[in-house]
Amino acid sequence: MGTPLLVEDFWRECRLALHGLPEAVPEAWAFGATPAHADGLLSLVLKGTKTATASSLWDHEHTGEPVPEAGWLNIILDGRGSPRALLETTAIVVVPFDEVPESHAFAEGEGDQSLKHWREVHERYWREHSESPRGFEPHMPVVCEQLRLLYVGSRSA
Repeated sequence: MGTPLLVEDFWRECRLALHGLPEAVPEAWAFGATPAHADGLLSLVLKGTKTATASSLWDHEHTGEPVPEAGWLNIILDGRGSPRALLETTAIVVVPFDEVPESHAFAEGEGDQSLKHWREVHERYWREHSESPRGFEPHMPVVCEQLRLLYVGSRSA
């Protein structure tokens, strides 16, 4: 196993491969709540199956973390914290949990890609891992984020 790739080194690699990227290093984060979950969701991104994600607007409000915007760049980490992919946020829509469209559930790429599966998995996730004291509610606002894979790192940790 090699030395883990640092986020700054990964960003330099991205900037060499994709001209016109800004100098400022984008936020680096991992999907999910555990290393195994992060690796599983990253795998879906790398296969092209996962082209969307969702977050709780209440969590953003509680933590002060900004709501994603179209055009944002995101460095995606694996379960060990190593940068693996560069994604661009292409669209954002905030809708109540119980109004998230089937098309979004499919784009998230998880399980059988059905809305039923999406609702079960995300309800459980927000009940167990929400950072907001409000937790989960059927009408809670959900940030639905469309993503585009721009770059996959040339080396892995």
